[in-house]
Amino acid sequence: MRHYQPNSASAAGRILALAMVVDGHMAPSELRALERSRLLEHIDIDMDSFHDLVQELCYDLLACNVKNDYVELDPGTTDLLLADITDSELRRELLRAMWNIADADGVLADGEAKLLARACVIWAAEARFITEPDLAE
Repeated sequence: MRHYQPNSASAAGRILALAMVVDGHMAPSELRALERSRLLEHIDIDMDSFHDLVQELCYDLLACNVKNDYVELDPGTTDLLLADITDSELRRELLRAMWNIADADGVLADGEAKLLARACVIWAAEARFITEPDLAE
């Protein structure tokens, strides 16, 4: 699996790409959800660069994770990819976009559910993931 700098545009883009392909296909409705989120603009990736990240991710997944003629993402690999995002705000933005992508085609596939659940566990373990309301106001 390729290594990207933590919190980089490439690391964040790869998480979005993973959310799109983890169910075995990338639906047009998922691409539209990504475009509506405007997250690619926020992390400074254009659509062509994003498609390159998707292609690189698919090559990496095929090279490392083919079992019985299908790609199976093991929990350790998922954890390593999620660990590349350490910034709390970026984690929140990515998680929001990942949910929107997963919901876009009206079907929550097993792979999507596992990825989302794992992201919630790994990222929420950080104390600052949830912004506490200011009680003084």
